[in-house]
Amino acid sequence: MMEGSDHEDAAGGGSFSIERTGMNARRIMQYWLDKSTIHIIPRWSAFALLLFLFALRIYAIQGYFIVAYGLGIFLLNNFIAFLSPLEDPSEGPTLPTTEEEFRPFARRLPEFKFWLACSRGTLTCIVMTFFGVFDVPVFWPILLLYFCVLFFATMKRQILHMYKHKYVPISWGKAKYKHAGAV
Repeated sequence: MMEGSDHEDAAGGGSFSIERTGMNARRIMQYWLDKSTIHIIPRWSAFALLLFLFALRIYAIQGYFIVAYGLGIFLLNNFIAFLSPLEDPSEGPTLPTTEEEFRPFARRLPEFKFWLACSRGTLTCIVMTFFGVFDVPVFWPILLLYFCVLFFATMKRQILHMYKHKYVPISWGKAKYKHAGAV
């Protein structure tokens, strides 16, 4: 009887250990993500490096063009969400506001979540290039042409939307006032 319970404890302890290890790994990952929040340039540099490694891998093995196309569509979708306001002004009536009222631009997809989604997507696509099942034979110039048409049509629509509703999602170069709230 004692031996059977020891064997069951050992088996149960193994799955508990795997759960604990997974939880610890997620906790460590979240810790480093939280610490990286304020370091914008190193984060985006790491993403650019990941994207370069992905492009280099695609170029070196001359395959997985459908994975590259999927990543391009995914990044474009995230970029549009990053440029879009949280509350779309064309979706319905809002409370009346005056022209002098300051309303900061609230994004539908914040910068950190944009970076995180793009990095995870690129890492996933890099991993996908190690499995032959994702190497679907396609004529890549057609995919490239279709992606370019889709990109320019989508960006044209987004820029017209920004112009129509008078919002600029980029905060670089905007005027900053030192004594804005002082009376």
